[in-house]
Amino acid sequence: MRDDAAELTLGPVWFNWKPADWRDFYFRIADEAPVSTVYLGEVICSKRAPLFEPHYEAVTERLRAANKKVVFSTLAEVMLKHDRQMVDSVCTADDVPVEANDASALFYLQGRPHHVGPFMNLYNEETFAVLAQRGAQNFCLPAELPAPAIRALCEATQALDATIEVQVFGRLSLALSARCYHARAHGRTKDSCQFVCENDPDGLELRTLDGSPFLIVNGIQTLSQDYLNLIGELPELGALGVSRFRLSPHTCDMVRVASSFRAVLDRHITAEEGTDQLEALNLSAPFSNGFYHGKPGYSWIASVAR
Repeated sequence: MRDDAAELTLGPVWFNWKPADWRDFYFRIADEAPVSTVYLGEVICSKRAPLFEPHYEAVTERLRAANKKVVFSTLAEVMLKHDRQMVDSVCTADDVPVEANDASALFYLQGRPHHVGPFMNLYNEETFAVLAQRGAQNFCLPAELPAPAIRALCEATQALDATIEVQVFGRLSLALSARCYHARAHGRTKDSCQFVCENDPDGLELRTLDGSPFLIVNGIQTLSQDYLNLIGELPELGALGVSRFRLSPHTCDMVRVASSFRAVLDRHITAEEGTDQLEALNLSAPFSNGFYHGKPGYSWIASVAR
């Protein structure tokens, strides 16, 4: 039985992909991926934004022609005048839905329908109510929230005419910094980075002193080394009140990822079969779902649904 209330979404690309690869990725998503909403825009580093601007129009038209809603995401960290101008230009564009990832965007979006992204770090019901009154219609929750907290926030938004979105696949964003780790790792400064992050399309792996994989660096962003995978928790998330399920893009076959999640949401396959399909992707790191279960984030808890 298909659950028409469950929407599968695709978050913005966090990494510095080659512009042609970025464009072709979204063209394929438009043509083949069973997602209803696609988030576009540079979220991590404003220096990267000009690289992709020549392709925004073509990508947006291709996605909309495929009946996919396009939402533009703002920067998650605003430090410079140029960053503020970039947020201003995204938020004030005509007829373009916007996802705010930094409080600076809320100034421009007040009174307009908009989304609130996971970088806003919202945790309490009163804040949700205030932002909903100002125009927020969808909240993508921070990835570290456990199931009881998700339930409480879902219950709080029932009277707000707003939806809850949860990331269910992809590396987790853990922190942002004023410094660019990528540039520093290569002996460069943030201003003279020469876009060295493009050499690591899924992020730069960090290791402990004993050589164990630990974290992933993406410019100013620190991510989990493991890949979040909540395909086994989809039924429970739906029961909690979550109606939108976000996939975070990586260089793996995201069409296959989306197809597996959509098939589980539609109950065409079991969560166990969906997990087997994702494992067949042979990702470079293990899956995790610890945060959801109130455990260390890197943990993997076998789902009851399996």
